Amino acid sequence: MQIISHITQMQQVVLKLRETGKTIGFVPTMGYLHEGHATLLQQAREENDIVVLSVFVNPLQFGPNEDFDRYPRNIERDECVAKEAGADYLFYPSVTEMYPSKRTTTITVTSRTDVLCGQKRPGHFDGVATVLLKLFNIVMPHRAYVGLKDAQQVAVVQGLVSDYNIPVTIVPVHTVRENDGLAKSSRNVYLSETERAQAPSLYQALQLAQQAIANGERNPSIVRSIVEKQIVTHTDGEIDYVSIYSYPELEELDVLQGTVIVAIAVKFSKARLIDNLVLTVE
Repeated sequence: MQIISHITQMQQVVLKLRETGKTIGFVPTMGYLHEGHATLLQQAREENDIVVLSVFVNPLQFGPNEDFDRYPRNIERDECVAKEAGADYLFYPSVTEMYPSKRTTTITVTSRTDVLCGQKRPGHFDGVATVLLKLFNIVMPHRAYVGLKDAQQVAVVQGLVSDYNIPVTIVPVHTVRENDGLAKSSRNVYLSETERAQAPSLYQALQLAQQAIANGERNPSIVRSIVEKQIVTHTDGEIDYVSIYSYPELEELDVLQGTVIVAIAVKFSKARLIDNLVLTVE
């Protein structure tokens, strides 16, 4: 596996690869890799000739009171995970490499952002869209692999690619979970022992919603109440939101039908956990 830190070098490498007919799979990350990232890399490995992983903690998507400085970083560990999962290249640029000067243009995401995590993080998805547009132009992948744990981000990225005719296929990959159901996340390290024991209740709440819908419940309010009761009863966490929307449009529904997302965010003492299920309702 080759580590590349400069944009021009990365572009030169992928241009030569594309000229030889190689397909490129890309996994963009902010590092501190876990099994969820490894799953993305493994699927990219199976479906492409070349796999590129990027590790870049993007300052544009962190608000003034968010955890940019304390976001976990361990590039040596990331290198090991990437090698074991079959990455061919690790693109690891600095902030000054990615943003060497004041930008003369900005990207503003105008849809799919005023709900869920985007509602309380103004500008967050503008930062996500900006860095991904840059990364897509640098890596020039045929396919990009993104985790459905952050399904709102997947919806925003799909919109970005469609709006700007970016020649990349977005491949959503199902959430990877611990044995007890907790979605794998870099932020799980912030949970206390007690909170870690309670955290699987989030996925159990989503499963209860799924079961209620399977049994014929079509009222979003009732399904939300089922989820909220499970979280309040079995955790000390503070509910940020329990929401149900159409997907990927992320619009309100009076009656559950079509493809919908049941999404939750819960604040513990030092970690805010998100999870969701995307369901097809007949």
